Amino acid sequence: MTRKNMVKLTLLGGLFFLGLGGWLLHLRIHPVSKNTSNYVPFLTGIISVFCLPVLFWFRKTITPGYILNGFFVIIGTITMAHFSIANFNSPVTFKGIILNTTLADISLLWGKFAVGKALFDMEFLKSDADPAPKGRFFRYPNMGWWWVHLIGISVIYATGNILWK
Repeated sequence: MTRKNMVKLTLLGGLFFLGLGGWLLHLRIHPVSKNTSNYVPFLTGIISVFCLPVLFWFRKTITPGYILNGFFVIIGTITMAHFSIANFNSPVTFKGIILNTTLADISLLWGKFAVGKALFDMEFLKSDADPAPKGRFFRYPNMGWWWVHLIGISVIYATGNILWK
């Protein structure tokens, strides 16, 4: 086994365990039996734990895995931030924002994104001497593409939440 394959296997394990940890945490906090809207994160959790590592394993399916992982992170970030804002009870302090919100959960999600990005980038890296990718920052697969989608989907979500209360 090559060093690249060992690193890839380690990152796939990280992707699996981050997905499993997030899924189990979500099942404990929001059981499916209490609210039918909890089926969506239940199903995305199954996809994150069992399907995403398989998609990232094969070069042919790494791009759909990367995009799916990224959009799961974006949607999870938006919905958990909304949940924190809607259910924030204590006074707005630095400590309250850090400890009484879903910031820790969102941080885990972005760690999952970083592992997926590392797997994606590693697959298309020819050598460690390759220069950093160039081109337009807001074009796929550059990070700007993800920021545009995070902001755009956030605006759409917020608008829908305001208009259809």
